[in-house]
Amino acid sequence: MNGITLDADRAQIDNCHYFLTIRDGCLKLLDKQTLKKGGLTVEIDPRPGEQHSYPAPKKDLLAQAVGKKTHTVVDATCGWAQDSLALFRMGYQVTCIERSPVMAVLIQDGFERLAQKDWVRRRELSPPTLLIGNAIALLADLPEAPDCIYLDPMFPAKKKQSAATRKSMAILRDILGDDLDRQALFDAAWAATGKRVVVKSPDHAEPLGGKPSQSFQGKLLRYDVYLK
Repeated sequence: MNGITLDADRAQIDNCHYFLTIRDGCLKLLDKQTLKKGGLTVEIDPRPGEQHSYPAPKKDLLAQAVGKKTHTVVDATCGWAQDSLALFRMGYQVTCIERSPVMAVLIQDGFERLAQKDWVRRRELSPPTLLIGNAIALLADLPEAPDCIYLDPMFPAKKKQSAATRKSMAILRDILGDDLDRQALFDAAWAATGKRVVVKSPDHAEPLGGKPSQSFQGKLLRYDVYLK
């Protein structure tokens, strides 16, 4: 990434690969391709197919992997925070960790917008907690062990990328790169969790922690569960 600016003018745009700006009442990440299309932001509303009620039913593969009796979850690889927000809407107490300062400010903006939602204010809910830094170090310093630590590390992409690869994921990979320390991250998560580690993986990837206790298979990905 060559540079990040706020409210960049044309001269700055020419010198930057990505930049941040306030648009439509939220912080957005743009590149030259998305300049006229609105840019990318942390989406705080339910994704297509998800329930709008609170707490949302714990029915999908993510909820099954995290566990219906789980209360506290640490998402150690937050990214665009979509899984964190889904878990929050299901009623879990969520803490997020993000190592990219750029993604962190986008996430923080999303959580601030979430706090202003009517359904959040009526129930006096607090958005997920955001920790910024290296998850391996931060997991070792958690004040208490969470019920679940959730990992969605960046695995190497397939040689042939799908044409359907979303812009948001392509940009995330460009900003973060592959998580070459994902084995160390798993080890840190296993040491820090109280009950389980859940790893979200592409279907072609080898299990990160060896043979899992359980595995929940989707069309293109799976959730490997490691129970203590």
